Amino acid sequence: MSQTITVIRGDGIGPEIMDATLHVLDAMDLGLSYEDADAGLAALEKHGELLPAATLDSIRRNKVALKSPLTTPVGEGFSSINVALRRHFDLYANVRPARSYPNTLARFPGDVDVITVRENTEGAYIGEGQAITEDGETATLVQKVTRRGSDRIVRYAFELARSTGRKKVTVVHKANILKTTSGLFLKVAREVAAQYPDIECNEMIVDNCCMQLVMRPEQFDIIVTTNLFGDIISDLCAGLIGGLGLIPGANIGHEVAIFEAVHGTAPDIAGQGKANPGALLLGAAQMLDHIGKPDQAERLRKAIVATLEAKDSLTPDLGGSGSTMDYTRAIASRL
Repeated sequence: MSQTITVIRGDGIGPEIMDATLHVLDAMDLGLSYEDADAGLAALEKHGELLPAATLDSIRRNKVALKSPLTTPVGEGFSSINVALRRHFDLYANVRPARSYPNTLARFPGDVDVITVRENTEGAYIGEGQAITEDGETATLVQKVTRRGSDRIVRYAFELARSTGRKKVTVVHKANILKTTSGLFLKVAREVAAQYPDIECNEMIVDNCCMQLVMRPEQFDIIVTTNLFGDIISDLCAGLIGGLGLIPGANIGHEVAIFEAVHGTAPDIAGQGKANPGALLLGAAQMLDHIGKPDQAERLRKAIVATLEAKDSLTPDLGGSGSTMDYTRAIASRL
């Protein structure tokens, strides 16, 4: 049965890495079809708005989207197009896996295999209550954490552990200081964890978690935490494996899911054929898991690993001299 995916090509290097990703997916002969939709600068130029209603309609209709990086211009009405998408579709779970890959430029020699599950709709990023006094001396921001939001993100992390065979969930918080917001998150997390006796659970204060990730990342399996902490921790994990070029992201809601490369648009190399499509390809693998094709997702991941092992046509960020499409064709040849 054919599955239609909403495709957002994005800005900067976005169209290049999307073309590469679709080339590989087509080589896998998965019966996928694509519906193009615009967002970001491309949408602003064509439609006069950053996030057209037609794009939202396409995502709502297809329920699955694959998205390249987007640019949000300063002063155009959105603090972030990505945040706007998450709010519109209530994409409450942000899932970012980080694992060690062969022949990368990672400085950390250890074996990293960590999934960060980040609450995507609450906390410091809701943007409510932002104000600055007339004299410019004091700024304020409201943080909001709810029982519902905490329950569903922690439950998602434990269900992910069960479905993927992972054994441990680490709840990261700052309840020793943020006794209301982080305190509620931790309380709810403990209640949820008690319902999953088959999954080991431990708790860690966020600053200690960051230190432990750098010292002994092998102790972590799945990390679940609130919005701001999850943003920071997932980038720290990316640094352990060599950068954002191999970090995908899934934004999951009850009805809709959007899969992406989490890095930026890299306008300095746009159009030069240097961009690494690895993060978006790995996002496509997450998408295949989501739509019920886990065997094909693993097939794709293995082809990426085999190409890295062979050092075949790697892009400059991976230490090679290959172009975006050279690297893409090398991956496709190993499917």
